Amino acid sequence: MDRREALKLTASLFGGVVIGSQSFLTACGSKTENSMVFSKEIISLLDEIGEVILPETEDSPGAKAAKIGDFIRTIVNDCYSEEEQKIFSEGLSTFKDLCQKQFDKSFMTMSGEEKFELLHQLDQEAKSRHSEENPHYFAMIKRLTIWGYFTSEPGMTKALRYNPIPGRYEGCVPYQVGEKAWAG
Repeated sequence: MDRREALKLTASLFGGVVIGSQSFLTACGSKTENSMVFSKEIISLLDEIGEVILPETEDSPGAKAAKIGDFIRTIVNDCYSEEEQKIFSEGLSTFKDLCQKQFDKSFMTMSGEEKFELLHQLDQEAKSRHSEENPHYFAMIKRLTIWGYFTSEPGMTKALRYNPIPGRYEGCVPYQVGEKAWAG
């Protein structure tokens, strides 16, 4: 190999490294331009909705303890498409308007019975629209609440029977009605 060939190879190798690293670094940028903005008020609202869906009991903490609002924010911003984010955002606006229209107050100031009544109504509406192409916003909230709760530390360790160390497989385990399901 002569000097001229070596210089060409070195230049092309160096150029490839510089150009390659530039495109690699720009590909690692955050997705903030498509992300929804979740205020503390929205996160508190999602926590409160989650608490009605999965309330605290004497045996287990509720969805608020699992910080469901933060979980929903993360999933919506990082995993939902722009179209799904739009459905979710418009759904939250519709939800707030519905609270004002039906009860003349915000969801946060409604009584427990009123909250349950409203969410039950939305659940029935979401079930009736199940076959449509775009999901109902309440179905999205409910699905994310259940997913977030049962994958959170309070959900896995308090609501489910948690065994952090995998043991041997036992195919036939006696079950008594009312026992918690296994997690972990």
